Amino acid sequence: MPASLTNTHAIRGAIARLDDPNYSRWEAQIRRAGGCRQPIHLRGRVEHWDQATGELLHRYNTRTEPDGVLRVPCKTRRASRCPSCAETYRADTYHLIRAGLVGGKGVPESVTAHPCLFVTLTAPSFGLVHTRREKNGKIHPCHARRDAQKCPHGRVLSCTVRHGADEECLGESLCPDCYDYTGSVLFNAAAPLLWKRFAEALRRHLAKSGGLTLAEMRAQLVVSFAKVAEYQRRGVVHFHAVIRLDGPDGPTSTPPAWATLALLAQAVQHAASVVTATVPAVDGEPARVLRWGHQVDARPITLDGELTEQAVAGYIAKYATKAAECIGTIDRRVFPTEDLAALPVRDHARQLIAECLRLGALDDLADLRLIQWAHMLGFRGHFSTRSRHYSTTLGSIRADRAEHAIGEEISTGRLPLFEEDTVLVVAEWHYVGRGFTPGDALLAASLAGTALPLLSAEFGSDAR
Repeated sequence: MPASLTNTHAIRGAIARLDDPNYSRWEAQIRRAGGCRQPIHLRGRVEHWDQATGELLHRYNTRTEPDGVLRVPCKTRRASRCPSCAETYRADTYHLIRAGLVGGKGVPESVTAHPCLFVTLTAPSFGLVHTRREKNGKIHPCHARRDAQKCPHGRVLSCTVRHGADEECLGESLCPDCYDYTGSVLFNAAAPLLWKRFAEALRRHLAKSGGLTLAEMRAQLVVSFAKVAEYQRRGVVHFHAVIRLDGPDGPTSTPPAWATLALLAQAVQHAASVVTATVPAVDGEPARVLRWGHQVDARPITLDGELTEQAVAGYIAKYATKAAECIGTIDRRVFPTEDLAALPVRDHARQLIAECLRLGALDDLADLRLIQWAHMLGFRGHFSTRSRHYSTTLGSIRADRAEHAIGEEISTGRLPLFEEDTVLVVAEWHYVGRGFTPGDALLAASLAGTALPLLSAEFGSDAR
């Protein structure tokens, strides 16, 4: 281990923790947090009282815990912040998506007979970027042009390199001065509205095809979906969605015979081509009409073959734990007073962030909140969403896991068995910090079998 003041401080802290008489209890907390990189520190108590007799049945107080706090998982979905908690979120999302495709968790297996598509909605082009082109296992040149012309800025808009999968230039513009950074940022900001209008147009087209009004269609047909947003390397979002047709009661009822898979595919293509979102003209920028890109992919999900329910659920769940940081930006907010040149981001992402800050300062675009979401390159929508009838909920999955954990506590004698209807639970909790000190981080990394960074800034400035 390289000698440094930070490492020396961390080693001393680790030794002090190991010498603590309450180390075994601290270790138990860390293990129960499941390898969380930035656990939440809580201080408080919980008491169970018999409502009939007034007898105190059980009491827990963090005063007896190491440092007087209880450490619980942060439960973030971002893999860049806590891989352990993000993996839990990914697994929960996987089961949620898969239940809506093959049944389970309250969804009947008959849902497999409902028309269902895996749909990808992309963004339009905002300029040429370096890309990896692969077809039939063969890598093609990035942007090969026989008679490539120079752009107004003197750059030849051609690239004959066959890029590798992990090259840093992927997603970077061939000419930054030609690239429409304004359009890219505004599309990200408008993407949630475009999805909302897409869903509305999809329902209207289905109703019209069935010779019904929207109100009449709801008595026969429900459109259920689950979607996730993914960042392309160029810094714009596109959406992957499972879209399913159900009867009026959701997955437990059969859709009408006229609601076929072919009709759903036609409705998807129509809705994606007609919806728009208009951004008003502002100082130096004309009004813009934003729409989805021309590439709209709608494929049926099968029980075998390439696009199975496992593949779709795994794909959506994977991107539910990612955000803009996966394409070269950062996972925290950027403030207008920061030095953008000092940010550890790609040049392309830096210019997109700068454009968010510039546009966000305009009063007419204040509703887009571009400054607050500059680190997300303008996108401020939910990454993973589902309609009410799609399947179970993340809350239900977490509640089942909590019930299982309580059952284990009772079976091992760590908690008494109560009649829930007769017990009054009084709880009081206060947030007092998060993360690890450098010394605790060393020990937590060894317990988890991982190498966590040692810099104290990595573990949160409010760690106690």
